[in-house]
Amino acid sequence: MTSEERRAFGARVAGLREARGLTQKQLAAEIGRTASWLSQVERGIQPVNRLDVLRLLADGLGVSVQELRADAPAEEPTDGPAVELPNDLDQARLVISGHAVPEVLLDATEPGPTSLEEIQRAVDRVWELTHANEFAELSALLGPLVPRIERAARTAPPSERGRAWGLLSRTYQALSSAFVRQGEADAAWVAADRAIRAAEQSGNTLDVFASVFRLSQAFVRLKHLDQAEHSATTALNALERHYAQAAAAPEALSVMGALHLALALIHARAGDRPRAREEMKRAREVAGRLGEDRNDFNLEFGPTNVEIQTVSIAVELGDAGEAIEVGTELDTSALSLERRARLKMDLGRAYAQRRQVGEAPGVVAGCRGAVSRLGSHPRRSQGHDPGTSAPRWARSTPGAEGACRSG
Repeated sequence: MTSEERRAFGARVAGLREARGLTQKQLAAEIGRTASWLSQVERGIQPVNRLDVLRLLADGLGVSVQELRADAPAEEPTDGPAVELPNDLDQARLVISGHAVPEVLLDATEPGPTSLEEIQRAVDRVWELTHANEFAELSALLGPLVPRIERAARTAPPSERGRAWGLLSRTYQALSSAFVRQGEADAAWVAADRAIRAAEQSGNTLDVFASVFRLSQAFVRLKHLDQAEHSATTALNALERHYAQAAAAPEALSVMGALHLALALIHARAGDRPRAREEMKRAREVAGRLGEDRNDFNLEFGPTNVEIQTVSIAVELGDAGEAIEVGTELDTSALSLERRARLKMDLGRAYAQRRQVGEAPGVVAGCRGAVSRLGSHPRRSQGHDPGTSAPRWARSTPGAEGACRSG
C-alpha cells in the first residue's frame, strides 16, 4: 500500500466503524487487536496487506472484504504474506534505554572499521524518514545505527571523532523530532538531551543550540511551557549576545530564527498574545536577514516557514481571518511534506473557527490526508484526537467532519 492508499483505507475503516456505532476499543477487542493498532490503521500509518487480516477486519465491521477494500485479492498471494511492520518507534525507544555501547566503556582500545561517509549517508536517510513520518523503517534503521555511531565517536581516530560526535548529535535530534510526532515526549526529552551532549563533544556549538530547539519541542509536547520557554530563551539570549559582536553566518541565523518561532508558539499556547506577536516579528526580521529558505540542521527555517508559523500562531490566538489571508497566498512547494501538511491542517482549523469549512480551498481534498499524515505529530495536541479520523475542530463544526472524510 502506498501512503495515499493507506490514508484512504484508514478513512474507510473509520467510517464503517462509526457507522456501526463502535469505538476503536470495542472493534479492536472484537477482532483480537489492540486499540493502538486500529488507531494507526485509521490514521493511515499502519498498512493492512494480508488477506487474513483484511477478512478479520471486514468481519468485525460487518462488510465483505471487497466492500472494505475493492482491490483485495481473492486468495492469499502465492509468494507468501506481506510483512506488516507497526509504524512505531519501539525499537528506537530501546536504543535510548541505557548506554548504547557499554562494552566500549570497558575496552575502547581496539577501534573497529568506520566509514564516516557511509554513516553520513545513513544519517541523511534518518532525516528523510523522519520528515516523511516513516517510523517503522526509521526505527529499524536506528536500532543498529545509533550504537555504531556511539562506538565510532569513542573509538575513531582523534581527527575524525568531532565529525562522528556531530553525526551522533544529528541522529539524536532526528530521533527527538520523531518521538515528538509520535506523542512520546518523554523519550523525545531523553533523545534531545543526548543530542546536546554529543553536539558539545563535536565542537560544533550551533548543533548544541539546534538540539536545544528539539528539547524545547519536547517540553511543549509535555505541556511544560515554563521549561520550554527557559530552554529556548537561554539559548537564544546566548546566541544574540555572541552575534551582537560578530557577523552571524546563515546557519546561526537559521537556529536563531527557529528559536524565535519556538518561543512564539510557547507564548501562544500560554495565551500571551503580545509576546507571541513580538517573537513572530523577530523571527521575520531574522528571515529577512537570511533572505532565503534553508534547511540548516533540518530546521527548514526561512521566510516561507515563518509565514507558515504565522498561520499556526494566528489560529492558536483565534485570529482566523489573518491565518486564512496569509496561508492561502503561500507557495510551499519547496518545503517538506510535513510543513505542507501542517499548513493545510492549520488552514482547516482557521476555516472551522469561522464556520466556513466548505469554503476552504483544498480542505475537502487535503484535510483527511493532512490529519492522517500528522496524526502522531505535535499538532495533535492542538486539536487532533488520535482515536478519530477527523480532528476535534472538524468534529465540533457542522459539515467539517464529513469534509475531512469525504475528501
